[in-house]
Amino acid sequence: MFDQILNLVKDHMGSNPQLSSAIPAGQEDAVHQEIANHVANGLQNQAASAGGAGGLMSMLSGGMGSGSPLTSAIEGGLVGSLGTKFGLPPMATGAIAAALPGLLQKFANKANDPNDSSITPDSMTSAFSGGSGGLGGMLGGMFK
Repeated sequence: MFDQILNLVKDHMGSNPQLSSAIPAGQEDAVHQEIANHVANGLQNQAASAGGAGGLMSMLSGGMGSGSPLTSAIEGGLVGSLGTKFGLPPMATGAIAAALPGLLQKFANKANDPNDSSITPDSMTSAFSGGSGGLGGMLGGMFK
């Protein structure tokens, strides 16, 4: 699941020249990884509080505009992290944060598309279970 989220981040950031230009040269991969980590953690946390992948899917279907609980949960930590780790100015972190609703909408569209098997409710349930095979275990393993 993390790879699918990372690919969505790269695609979404790469297709927007304003966002791409906000990322310092040579730090694109690290910034994309950071964004994907925050999105994955935010999705996992929301899935847990929403009662699993079904609740998360309902939340995603309800809209991911600016100010939504999921967007806000991801945005706060992400803006601080991008500023601290990469020295991005507020204008750049704000532009990236403003792109989150569109990124989450792409995630929702993939999850709801019966012709796209890259992200499904079943794969979300498996990934967000927190077990050793889940995203929680995988993310924990990345940082050891």
